Amino acid sequence: MNPNSEKPLDKWMTWLLKKRFGGNPAGIEGMFPVRDKVIENAQLKEGNVLLDVGTGDGLIGCAALEKVGANGKVIFSDISQDALDYCKEFANEVNALDQTDFALASAADLSRISDASVDVVTTRSVLIYELNKKKAFEEFYRVLKPDGRISLFEPIAKVVSQLQKPNTYLGYDALPIKDLFKKVMKAFTWNNNPDNPMGDFDERDLVNFAVAAGFSHAKADLEIQVGKAGMFAGQWDRFYNASMNPNAPTLREAVEQQLSDEEAMIFVEHMRPLVEAGDGWVTQVLCYLTASK
Repeated sequence: MNPNSEKPLDKWMTWLLKKRFGGNPAGIEGMFPVRDKVIENAQLKEGNVLLDVGTGDGLIGCAALEKVGANGKVIFSDISQDALDYCKEFANEVNALDQTDFALASAADLSRISDASVDVVTTRSVLIYELNKKKAFEEFYRVLKPDGRISLFEPIAKVVSQLQKPNTYLGYDALPIKDLFKKVMKAFTWNNNPDNPMGDFDERDLVNFAVAAGFSHAKADLEIQVGKAGMFAGQWDRFYNASMNPNAPTLREAVEQQLSDEEAMIFVEHMRPLVEAGDGWVTQVLCYLTASK
């Protein structure tokens, strides 16, 4: 699927292909270490069947094709048909359609996948959008063969919110224009919803869900990164045209929705120099979870 095609994409693929990195597809390279660690933790073997839940642009599943080999299979699963079409197009291009299957399904309802039929389940930033995380782990357990395993990656937004300073956006200080900033943040309605699943868990919850579902040897590796230089440092256009998640507007969209032209000019005149100078803070809390059946 060509991201520049005229076919309208759903919000998930619009974000993945156009908004996630502010229109710069090269930004995906920053996700390669995550991909590599999830695959390493999965301990894939020749002939394995991998279920990549919430596959998105196929970052994990596509890279796993070589690991499982001609006798193995990767099942790409997602709630987005556009995502599945995108991954199917890739599989066709690399002559791997015989190694693939595709399932339109959510993490909490994998009924299209048979009991005890896969060796490994992977996710990458999927449970953060799932309201029923408990049910998702139960589904992972159900579809796995005996001795099957999960290798999951999830950002822990709950801890990030505790570490971040107030009146900041992606690590950049908006305190001097806090009144305008508060108006802009009203555009992020989904993020401000108290039922937002992005902030209702931490790494301990993930371990507890895994154990409650029946998994053993559950292990969570937490990476906390806090340091100088905010996201998109030196790249104002990418910063302004990126959104934090598929349910959030870009900063440009939020500013244009909430502020007058004069207010927008003041907002940009404050934020742009900070971004161009990289005068911000990176705060990331990343969890890699493994467990076996």
